[in-house]
Amino acid sequence: QLQLVESGGGLVQPGGSLRLSCAASGFTLDYYAIGWFRQAPGKEREGVSCISSRGSGTNYADSVKGRFSIFRGNANNTVYLQMNSLKPEDTAVYYCAANTVCTPHVRWYTYWGQGTQVTVSS
Repeated sequence: QLQLVESGGGLVQPGGSLRLSCAASGFTLDYYAIGWFRQAPGKEREGVSCISSRGSGTNYADSVKGRFSIFRGNANNTVYLQMNSLKPEDTAVYYCAANTVCTPHVRWYTYWGQGTQVTVSS
């Protein structure tokens, strides 16, 4: 019914780029804040970035500021995460999630995608 699906992950060399997509079905993404999270093996899920509902407000974790960019696609029901200058420590499963407002708290998000693997290695 209400689903989010991530895509765009893969294997990339350090310094490379990837663009992740979060596609929605069953609801309109413009009415929700969309957060990107990531989880590395043995670690808790952490917030990466978020874009506010309808507006253009965004926020980023300190570890990705200046390298990652979140934005909404106007032609389809999709939110993107552009990742540049990737580092090995960016390796994780990346998830998108929907909430009424941006928040770093994982438990506040109701709708989650299945995740997409990003591996940064030479």
